[in-house]
Amino acid sequence: MLQSMPDCSPAKWHRAHTTWFFETFALMPHGVPPYDARWGVLFNSYYESLGPRHVRAKRGMLSRPSADEVGAYRRAVDEQMTQLLSEADAPTSRALLPVVELGLAHEEQHQELILTDVLHALHEHPLRPAYRTSSARLAVSDVVAPQRFFAYEAGLSVIGARAGEGFRFDNEEPAHRVWVDAFELSERLVTVGEWRAFKVERGYQTPSLWLSEGFDWVRAQRVEAPLYFEGDDEGARVFGFDGLRAPSDAEPVVHVSYYEADAIARFLGARLPSEAEWELAARELEVSGNLLERGALRALPADPSASGAPGRPKQLFGDAWEWTSSSYSPYPGYTPNAGALGEYNGKFMVNQLVLRGGSSLTPRAHVRASYRNFWPAHTRFQLTGVRLARSLSRGARP
Repeated sequence: MLQSMPDCSPAKWHRAHTTWFFETFALMPHGVPPYDARWGVLFNSYYESLGPRHVRAKRGMLSRPSADEVGAYRRAVDEQMTQLLSEADAPTSRALLPVVELGLAHEEQHQELILTDVLHALHEHPLRPAYRTSSARLAVSDVVAPQRFFAYEAGLSVIGARAGEGFRFDNEEPAHRVWVDAFELSERLVTVGEWRAFKVERGYQTPSLWLSEGFDWVRAQRVEAPLYFEGDDEGARVFGFDGLRAPSDAEPVVHVSYYEADAIARFLGARLPSEAEWELAARELEVSGNLLERGALRALPADPSASGAPGRPKQLFGDAWEWTSSSYSPYPGYTPNAGALGEYNGKFMVNQLVLRGGSSLTPRAHVRASYRNFWPAHTRFQLTGVRLARSLSRGARP
């Protein structure tokens, strides 16, 4: 039931909400009555067209139904879904398929959110309890290779989900042409060691490194380090799923806001990539990396022995969500889904930034080159990191 801040939700609520999604959008339209009609107001997240909703910031006050009752609710809806799918004729199956695919992707999103929300809740506890035992800790090298950049030529490119590529959210469509000037993308994510240099050089106190709104945020929130960092520079420790530990200078710096990512990139003589630049670099790569199934539950240094495509950036998938400089806005020709499901993505296309690539908390099946995550600029409780980009002079060939 723990809810540590309005942006987080209790694990029990996540489990009930994803169950409500299948019940509301798959079962009820096919004549299956709700498990408990009173629960809609509790577990509807933001679908205004479906009726009233419990206040998001007070989800932690939902002492009923109990965790056991939510478990029974999930089992009942799973059984009803299995029966509906097994008995559906061809037209019903065709109608159900996009809703079921969306429901599965929705559940994958909440699998990740449960972890980020639990981590935030545990960090609020004065004793800093660990999510798992120390036996699950992973050895991390302190050696990091110097940052390298890979160049990409200017040209007209196509980004966005293409027809026939499998499931995608409506905000990934339609595929469309964009002009991308020549640029360079860093080989790996920015590390803790590089962040330490930013901190030592008074990066958090240097206005010229910051967007105006970002510097106002730093001063108002008294930010001096990424979220979950504790202690001074020499003895700093970071809180994660294994509890408090000493971070390696080689591991990616994570839990940074867009404001911090932008300032760190500027300090390092670079900038954040646009989402078009990021997708251009990632679209031909296999989706593999440090994702949820690996069990690390933390970002790890880029593996110098990785067998990925030669001459291409590492860590584009997994480890940490990568802030881009792109505002979350509709692609040209974007059309939201019909009905209540049209509220899934489109209505959030304001005052948010796009992130790409997935993290060590993201299910492998959930990420792809066209996937667009989005959060407000101040967000830090998500596993967010920094990828560097640099512009090449116009007309220059990489």
